[in-house]
Amino acid sequence: MKATQELHDLGQSIWLDNITRDLLDDGTLAGYIKELSVTGLTSNPTIFDHAIKNSSAYDAAIREKVGNGTTGESLFFELALEDLTRAAALFRPVYDRTDGVDGWVSLEVSPVLAYDTPSTLAAARNLHARAALPNLFIKIPGTKEGLPAIEEAIFAGVPINVTLLFSREQYLAAAEAFLRGVERRIDAGLPPNVGSVASLFVSRWDSAVMTKAPDLLRGQLGIAIARRTYKAYRTLLDSPRWQRALNNGMRPQRLLWASTGTKDPAASDVLYVKALAAPFTVNTMPENTLHALADHGELGAVLSADGGDCEEVLTRFAKAGIDIDALASQLQNEGAKSFVKSWNDLLAVIDSKSVALRKAIGG
Repeated sequence: MKATQELHDLGQSIWLDNITRDLLDDGTLAGYIKELSVTGLTSNPTIFDHAIKNSSAYDAAIREKVGNGTTGESLFFELALEDLTRAAALFRPVYDRTDGVDGWVSLEVSPVLAYDTPSTLAAARNLHARAALPNLFIKIPGTKEGLPAIEEAIFAGVPINVTLLFSREQYLAAAEAFLRGVERRIDAGLPPNVGSVASLFVSRWDSAVMTKAPDLLRGQLGIAIARRTYKAYRTLLDSPRWQRALNNGMRPQRLLWASTGTKDPAASDVLYVKALAAPFTVNTMPENTLHALADHGELGAVLSADGGDCEEVLTRFAKAGIDIDALASQLQNEGAKSFVKSWNDLLAVIDSKSVALRKAIGG
């Protein structure tokens, strides 16, 4: 049995951290679903930037949309929704079979809105309505300004993937925003089963301290942060407040491991997958990590609900001069800026291709 199947049978969903039109056209994504137990996928500005920049698969659609007068951001979202609509159809049997627990795809609002609450909410509602897909998450960053938009979006019935979370505290704030939205729906007599995941970024922690922490601690910080967050997640699931909402029909917000591709060449290519195997969670894997797991990955012990030795490990980092709280804020800010850069690069690529294709058709 492949390790991907073992992980699925353990109860952790494997989602692909990628989407391209080529993956859809050549049947690769369908193959991942059938052969590698992939049950969902995520996208972000960086993924679409690379997809459109490095492929001619979008050229015909861009040419047609440019001919119809569509440009810039509007053109991108049309392309993205076309891809995600096709992907959502492939995952729809999983969504139906699991009654909406699994089988999701994700689309991010413009990252330039990360610190603009009203615009983020308006964009989320607009994309949700345009897509009209039951298994599409709208991604909203878990920034201070994003949290009120998350609550309002959940209250409005928009399924949300909370992105750019880096710590237990950031996760708890996102979970609170989700729960407030659900509780308001319950109070208003609305169905409370609005889907959501909370995405904790893992590998960027280790990249950030690679030259600052002792070699003996190399590759341990992201896992310790994730384990600490998992303990908080399990505690929430068992709390009276969450249990009351569950009794009213709430669908629990699942914890998702993001950024699980290993960036340290000296570390195992399945480091974060093996360390964070846990039921009722999601792991979004880059293609290289997915293939590595299927090819030679082995699962270790299931992640302990109490976080294991996470606090001991984090204490060692503190003694080494690493300020965890400050670094969490820094990583979230840097992540938001990185997505803005990718967004600007993406729009530049679309503009460049639009101009070239317009010239090619004599426009």
